[in-house]
Amino acid sequence: MMRAHQLDLRMASRLLVQSLDWQIAAGECWCVIGRNGAGKSTLMRTLAGLREADGGTVEIDGRALEQWPLPALARERAYLPQTRVDAFGYRAIDTVLAARHPYQHGDYWESDADLQAAHAALDALDVGMLAQRDVRTLSGGERQRVAIAAVLAQDTPLLLLDEPANALDLAHQVSLMHLLARLCRESGKAVAMVSHDLNLARDTATHALLLMGDGSWQAGPVAEVMRAEVLSACLGHPIEVVQHAGHALYIPARPTVPQV
Repeated sequence: MMRAHQLDLRMASRLLVQSLDWQIAAGECWCVIGRNGAGKSTLMRTLAGLREADGGTVEIDGRALEQWPLPALARERAYLPQTRVDAFGYRAIDTVLAARHPYQHGDYWESDADLQAAHAALDALDVGMLAQRDVRTLSGGERQRVAIAAVLAQDTPLLLLDEPANALDLAHQVSLMHLLARLCRESGKAVAMVSHDLNLARDTATHALLLMGDGSWQAGPVAEVMRAEVLSACLGHPIEVVQHAGHALYIPARPTVPQV
């Protein structure tokens, strides 16, 4: 579905990612992990076609991103940024309907199908009751769920999500992750998401991409990549793995306190 070939990413003089060879297939859910400044958001923006790669190529269905007409590209991949600013008082339903633009083919008004898709997406994120609310009056978590609803309403095969669980309470974090896993498993969607919660990532993702912070990277199934020693090196802090009820739990090790 999406392939990065020999991808290089830089920020000023710093090398973030070097020679990334990576592909996302239908039905896979990838978690992108790394410390602050490792290049996770830069990678997401590059994959979405919002910045040029500093080397190498990104392809969707064997076609380089720059060769896709923008309306067609918007029907192939949806992107959730890490932050957003609401300058105008749009209703929640209007912000979600805006994601249906790639399917309107110049029509001035939204179709019944657009409205149905928008309301279904809001309901899936448990914000259907907020459809008529000004987005500027929503809490951070409510606004995040409306933003994710817009991504779902765009109805693309590939979802690129930069910290989708940001600002969500525990119950909605879990329900979101279950929703993403179900979309991959039952609908054949492909998901790449940035997450700092190792436990949510491990329970949801099928694969993980670790950005090590020095340009190097590791990618593969979660059982192979999300190992304590690899995560410790990636995140710059010792990680311990505890088995509980058949699940692996990741716990940051306590720093050693020197004896006085």
